[in-house]
Amino acid sequence: MTQWVESTEGGRERGPVGLLRAWVAVQIAPRRFFERGVVPGDQAPGLVFAVAVALCHLAVRFAFDPGQVPTIAGRPTASIVFVLLVAALIGAPLALHLTAAVQTLLLVALVPERAGIGQTVQVIAYATAPCALSGAPIPALRLLAAVYGVVLLVVGMAVVHDVSLPRSALVTALPALLVFGVGYQGVGAVEALTGLDLLGPPEAVANATDASDTTNVTRA
Repeated sequence: MTQWVESTEGGRERGPVGLLRAWVAVQIAPRRFFERGVVPGDQAPGLVFAVAVALCHLAVRFAFDPGQVPTIAGRPTASIVFVLLVAALIGAPLALHLTAAVQTLLLVALVPERAGIGQTVQVIAYATAPCALSGAPIPALRLLAAVYGVVLLVVGMAVVHDVSLPRSALVTALPALLVFGVGYQGVGAVEALTGLDLLGPPEAVANATDASDTTNVTRA
């Protein structure tokens, strides 16, 4: 996942400018970007992109609600830096790696003729582009970013692995739920907008646990 190929036939432009151009290009012309910007054996730029998106998401989130940052040793600034470092060095790479593993298993089962794992990693990474600014406490914005991220993932997998859009939608359903529904809080945005408890209210779980404990005590 950390392999960086300096000279490739295609692939996205290197450096901060290339990162910004990739962020714009994948959102305004996704099919062309996935055709030209995703190449075999060049996973590190995709990893850098995913980390950058995650850091932007967290930075926006903390800017609107600093109370979400756990204060360590009474030092809020140091705490923010620590959380961002953990996200950049551990959180985002691990999440990308695990999602790519799940996606690869689904591809193996449903797509006999497919591209390599490296391209899968890159597609997932670049599909997160809309979520860079979705840390703001605006449910509609979070939902829009999550939905468009799913669209980019479906289009990217269809282009890179040469499958139809319906099959791509099928094979990316679970990874999309993990990344955009849970990771980037798309499900939470739906809950906030509709009032539904799609994942179940935490209070219900707590009450069920308390009831179970009470029953056990009574029996004892």
